[in-house]
Amino acid sequence: MLPLPIRIKHMSNSLSQVDLIREAFHYQSRFEGSTMVFKIDFPVTEDPGFPFLVKDLALLAQTGFRVVIVPGAKEWIDSVLREYDIVSAYAELDNSPSHSSTRITTAEAMPFVEMAAFHVAARFMTGLAGSRVDAVIGNFVRGRGLGVVNGRDMENTGTVDKILVDSLNKALSQGMVPILPCIGYSPAGKPYNVPSDEIALEVSAALGAVKLFIVSLNGGLRAASYTFPKNLETSTRLRSSEGSPLETGDDGRIIRLSPQEAEAVLAANGAAKDRPLQELSLALRASRAGVERVHIIDGREEGAILRELFSNLGSGTMLYADEYESIRALRSRDILNILRLMDPLMRQGILVRRTAEQILEKKADFVVFEIDEQVHACGALHEWGEAQAEIAAVATDPLYADMGLGRRIVGCLIDRAKKKGLRRVFVLTTHTQDWFEFLGFREVPVESLPVKRQKVYDHSRRSKVFALDLI
Repeated sequence: MLPLPIRIKHMSNSLSQVDLIREAFHYQSRFEGSTMVFKIDFPVTEDPGFPFLVKDLALLAQTGFRVVIVPGAKEWIDSVLREYDIVSAYAELDNSPSHSSTRITTAEAMPFVEMAAFHVAARFMTGLAGSRVDAVIGNFVRGRGLGVVNGRDMENTGTVDKILVDSLNKALSQGMVPILPCIGYSPAGKPYNVPSDEIALEVSAALGAVKLFIVSLNGGLRAASYTFPKNLETSTRLRSSEGSPLETGDDGRIIRLSPQEAEAVLAANGAAKDRPLQELSLALRASRAGVERVHIIDGREEGAILRELFSNLGSGTMLYADEYESIRALRSRDILNILRLMDPLMRQGILVRRTAEQILEKKADFVVFEIDEQVHACGALHEWGEAQAEIAAVATDPLYADMGLGRRIVGCLIDRAKKKGLRRVFVLTTHTQDWFEFLGFREVPVESLPVKRQKVYDHSRRSKVFALDLI
């Protein structure tokens, strides 16, 4: 049996590549024709890898995804206004979506803001044209002025009044990529400077986007940078090696969060003043607005969008509102998949060899861990009488070894045994005794096994027995 800490060291690279290709086809099939919004901060456009990012966006559009781009322009606007000796004042707005100061856009500044915003949008159009993808920069946002807020006249700073969905859908239906600069127009044609974060949020909700990508220089949240509330420690998720109660990758990146977890992290770290927390706040608002998944990724990493979209592990931090992953009962169609997981371990002698027929016979005993309808771990709970059951056939996909799938499977089987009123679960293992001891199991003699299990114990394997008392 192979829980989390054991890795298959001899798995071929070619198999890993095939698995990745399978994942890519799975996600392409699942999301083809769906709408995805990309909010891209201006500093990303200054990075040497920006052309590759635009190529990836073009590839998605060519593959059948409905791509919408919302470019941020704050830093470029700052630069243009400095060039013309225009100084911006800022105001703290109580209900600011990004929890950041908002520029007071004067009538003098507005033409330069408009010029800068469309200049940044044109960078995307030029890049997409190089990949033979049509794009359109349009007045898809109807804006209205903020007016006087806390005694401050916000002048030409506005908010989203309406997203012109019909115009956007018409462009998308023609295979075009709409680009929405941070400008909204009143019905009378007056321009307003509208935060691009707000536009991205509103257009995602209006179009029913299944995904919103927040592309910046941050690449998601790092566990070591923030405080985590103690109530998350009792989460069903695993505590990472860095001490965070949330799932993290080798680089300390928080892989995914539920909306409830995101809300707790924001509450524990006070007002969202730094950009990663502002991005998390935006992601949470988008999730509450109905966007299934929000991805925060680093735009400087080549292929980051594709890795985040076409693989389960991704490259940034994902906030998910749908049922992204679950442990469920085995279905007949899963048997080939779990045999594929178990086969390397059976060949190494770590797992007892089983056939498809044997698994089908004990189908009711098995559970699988599913991520986006793909099976990545399995395990079984076999009852042997005397109020005892064996946890067996635990196998995990080595590509997902850092996600703690083995431990989750074992935890689920323990819960199942408790609900059945069993007094003890046990495992037979030749390689993983330390891991089970860490989970609270203790070594017991073979003679303590139920009589039925003792009769079929394979003395040639010399498996050690570890048990966990439930009552």
